[in-house]
Amino acid sequence: MADSPLSDSPYEVLGVSADADAAALRLAYRRALRRAHPDTGGDTARFDAVQRAWVLVGTPEARAAFDRGMPGANAAPTREAWAPTAPRRPRDSRPLARSYGHPGGLTRERYLDRIREWVGRGVEVPDPYDPALVRSAPRDIRHILADALVEEATARALSTLGIAYTIWHDVATDAAGPGLPPKLDHLVLGPTGLFAIQSEDWGGPVAMKRGELIGEALAGERPVRALAARAKAIGRAARVKPTALVIVVPDEYAAEPLQLGGSVRGAVVALVRSSRLASAVREGIPGSAHLGGTEVMEVRSRLQAVVRFA
Repeated sequence: MADSPLSDSPYEVLGVSADADAAALRLAYRRALRRAHPDTGGDTARFDAVQRAWVLVGTPEARAAFDRGMPGANAAPTREAWAPTAPRRPRDSRPLARSYGHPGGLTRERYLDRIREWVGRGVEVPDPYDPALVRSAPRDIRHILADALVEEATARALSTLGIAYTIWHDVATDAAGPGLPPKLDHLVLGPTGLFAIQSEDWGGPVAMKRGELIGEALAGERPVRALAARAKAIGRAARVKPTALVIVVPDEYAAEPLQLGGSVRGAVVALVRSSRLASAVREGIPGSAHLGGTEVMEVRSRLQAVVRFA
């Protein structure tokens, strides 16, 4: 299971409650293994997940360690996997892209507010990133934390673009109107274009279809439409037009490294795996316009004059 707050726990993979006794756990494992086995029409990825789940909770010792959130080669994510960490400069000594704003900052604030509200007003929360607490929280709260993590991962990837690029994180988009998302995760400017980028982890696969994302995990969301609204608000204020609208998801949730989805108001739409993002921006999204040196400087000046941070 991936180190994401939205990943199924081993109990969920096996189809039992977290307080199931040892006999019920073993029976659930055998049944899940039979159903998932490729030789009986199952899925290889699911089969691997079942085996991994058993490693995590199949013995009293492993189960106790998992339930306590202890670190180890086969353990659940520790609080360090989800807690904020100080930025680390890559070993590569080349100049990094110029970066402004606090990636994931507003999303983490929302998570902290929601987890404390869920626990109960007046109840002390010693560690909001405790694995046991996170796993027990409702899915919508875990989703917020998952989004913060992918926003921070995207920021690390974008920082490697080099000095030719300028990046703004957590850009306020209040001008988009009531009810629309309050920020754009990342705005990237360089010779390959102006990219409006949203980082998301829905905990399940998504794909492009007719210019919008589809997938069971979306629960009715229309991410491309929302991203276009954010980008439009910023572009209108700065009198510039984004050349690409990009949604970034964890690698396992996109079937292809880069999938195009048509265009919105002249901006090419793309779904991109996290590991492919930096190269996609550096090379340019197919079909999107590149910018000359003078254009880049002019667009940067206009954006710097209007960008506010959430």
